[in-house]
Amino acid sequence: MNSISKKKLFYPIAACLRSYLHEYDRETKLPVHYEDLIHYTDAFPYYDKKGHDTLWETIMFDQQAQAELNIGLTQIYALLKTDGDMSVMEHLYVSRVDYCTFGNSNPFRVQIMNQLNDNYDYFYVKRADASRIYGLELEYILSPNRINYLVDGDTLIEEHIAGIPGDLFIKEYLNRAASNKVRIAKEFVKFNERCFVRLLGDMRSYNYVVDITPDFEDEQYRVRPIDFDQQSYEGRKSMYLPQFFKDNNMIVELVLKLLKPDVVKQYQNEERTLIFRRLRTARYRLKDLIDCMRKDTISTPEKIAQLKQELAQHHKSDEFLKCRGMGDLVRLNLKTVMKKAKIK
Repeated sequence: MNSISKKKLFYPIAACLRSYLHEYDRETKLPVHYEDLIHYTDAFPYYDKKGHDTLWETIMFDQQAQAELNIGLTQIYALLKTDGDMSVMEHLYVSRVDYCTFGNSNPFRVQIMNQLNDNYDYFYVKRADASRIYGLELEYILSPNRINYLVDGDTLIEEHIAGIPGDLFIKEYLNRAASNKVRIAKEFVKFNERCFVRLLGDMRSYNYVVDITPDFEDEQYRVRPIDFDQQSYEGRKSMYLPQFFKDNNMIVELVLKLLKPDVVKQYQNEERTLIFRRLRTARYRLKDLIDCMRKDTISTPEKIAQLKQELAQHHKSDEFLKCRGMGDLVRLNLKTVMKKAKIK
């Protein structure tokens, strides 16, 4: 069983990363910041449709603050979705703000409602942490998914990533008659590979979602991470492999049961090849990001020392022992795995 650091350290955004965010249009002036939402006046538990406590609280503000925040939060949604074009947002309003009382980041979740048809969407207001931003950028560059986020000072705005929470998927969807278990197993192998290549940790079942897409004959599945706080932070190599979390045991058992070792290797190689193609397309952007990461501090010396030893053993390469920080390790891990992809 993996043990995760009880309290993950927060790392401020350094000058290099700040310049990167400005260069690639991730930084903008926001009308509402994280600290503005801290001063709520009341809160009550938020229960899901089945009456279960979600460990989120719906928060309330005094009347004047509520009116000001509603305008500002709607403007943020417009910035996130339409680059600030408020003309298409006139029918939208803030219907609820929730506060997460557990975990490290304590985010706020904002529900935006369309008053014409009661359709709704979400976005999140969080404290900006360098680890998380590196994780978001690597997800944008190297994964098959695109993700929108904005930064202003110490505030991070993230769009909602739609999907079925992994723990709920395993409990209620995995053994449905309609589920294609071979495709689920295949996608988990590819997800496992994506996490390890870019060293994204802590992918326990409640830190990712499963997006189900009906196909003309069957269903397709896409596993997407929703928590990027543990990007290149932990020291144990197994922390970057979702297969080693007990929460995921049922899917791991599915992989072992349905996929032969040669087929698993095939899917791993397929995913490495796809990552290599994305990397090649965005190589200058990735280089700029990794250059900042190599200068930055996003983990402890003890964890860096442990991870470089374990990666050196895994890849059978002493080059990892020369790495000085997590940025060096991500760069070399990418380079090493991508070299294998090109050979294949």
